[in-house]
Amino acid sequence: MNMDDPLDFEVEDELLKPLPINKKRKKAIGLDDLLQDHYNEQDKLLEKQVKQAKKGKTKKVKSSYDDEDRQEALVTRLVEKCHNQLQAFGDEPEIPVWGVTVFGEKKAFPPLDFPDLGSCNIFQSFLNNKLNSVVELAADKGDIFFEGLLVNGWLSRLAFLCGHIEKPVAIWAFNTMLYSSKVELLNSSCDFWCAILSSGKEVDQFPVKIDWFPQFTDLRRALDIYGFLFKFSSSAEDIILDSEMGGPPQNIRAWIRFVTACCLIRTKRAIFSTVEAEEIVEIIICLLLDRQFQGLLVLLNDCMQAIVNYFTDQEWHSSCENIAKFIACRVSKDLNCIQAVECISEASSRCKQLRCAVAYQSLLSCFDEANCGEEVLESLTMINFKAKSCDFFKMYIHLVLTENWVLSTSLVGDNPVIDERFCQFLKHCSSLISATDLRSYAAKVRHRAAYLLHISILN
Repeated sequence: MNMDDPLDFEVEDELLKPLPINKKRKKAIGLDDLLQDHYNEQDKLLEKQVKQAKKGKTKKVKSSYDDEDRQEALVTRLVEKCHNQLQAFGDEPEIPVWGVTVFGEKKAFPPLDFPDLGSCNIFQSFLNNKLNSVVELAADKGDIFFEGLLVNGWLSRLAFLCGHIEKPVAIWAFNTMLYSSKVELLNSSCDFWCAILSSGKEVDQFPVKIDWFPQFTDLRRALDIYGFLFKFSSSAEDIILDSEMGGPPQNIRAWIRFVTACCLIRTKRAIFSTVEAEEIVEIIICLLLDRQFQGLLVLLNDCMQAIVNYFTDQEWHSSCENIAKFIACRVSKDLNCIQAVECISEASSRCKQLRCAVAYQSLLSCFDEANCGEEVLESLTMINFKAKSCDFFKMYIHLVLTENWVLSTSLVGDNPVIDERFCQFLKHCSSLISATDLRSYAAKVRHRAAYLLHISILN
């Protein structure tokens, strides 16, 4: 019997039996395993939170989508309602901008060859001078000689020094100014003429003798060569903004400057007759209606001021009316007739009077049955603003023309009937035109009338 064997009672007792020995080796747990378990637990927790959040958002998303659908449906109904209201007024006519085409196709410029320049005393004296031995200028190169003098400003100095401008030189300088394609040359010739015309302290005479003076026919001929349309079209479809055939030449700037200088010397020499001066005013207004001349507004306004002051006091009253009637008959009754009025500056009393006269004659031409301004105002106060046939675009034109006529005291004067009817018309426009009226130019008429009424009350 082995001494290590268990006794009989120890075999029978379950509690005394030794535990079985696990022969399998246990795997060691490292830090990487613990870290991986931690990450797995975090992923499970995050996935659980996401699922709970999705369950809670489902109801909120559905309710927000329902709100957006209701708002979109409401906006759609409002847009359809506004569209139907606009269609009830009919299609809005397209209103063109102001602007006319006053220049068409140009004609061929006359040649600038003047063989008579070689016979001038200035040129002959230079040929006979010993300095010519250095220059060696030929007798048939008079044009080159005078071009050099002109560009360098010596021609006007020699003219003042000699006190005489010969006819070939005057004609050559004038034609160079109007028909030369060289910018430096045409500008220099224009400076020469302006210096000669504006010189002299005496009011009634020039400091130099001028053998030849240009006439209005020479200036009008130049415009004809430039392609000026003495019967132009004010239709928007015919407006040419960028065209080699329809644009004015670069010499038109010199033409305007020369006309301005001629108007300032009436006490020395009356170059234009009264009828010719009236035509020049009409031409300047026509140029102001062409959008291509927006860069020359300063020159055009200076010319307008000079030609208006060219008339004597006795001539101006009838000439102002003649010019106004001509413009009213020539310009179409659209935004161009407003521009024809507003392009005339109010720098002087005569310009204000001309502006008023053009507005009045244009207003009369809009109402064939009216014989005077009082009848025009009476017709304006009888307009039914609620009628669908009411043309607010025409009414806007009539309002602006009436404003420029009535607010000028030079023609209206103290006439209580005109003032009363004009104020009544403004009250109708500002109060009877609804703020919700969507017809074209309705808001412009109402706002302008309200402003004018406010100004008239303050005055």
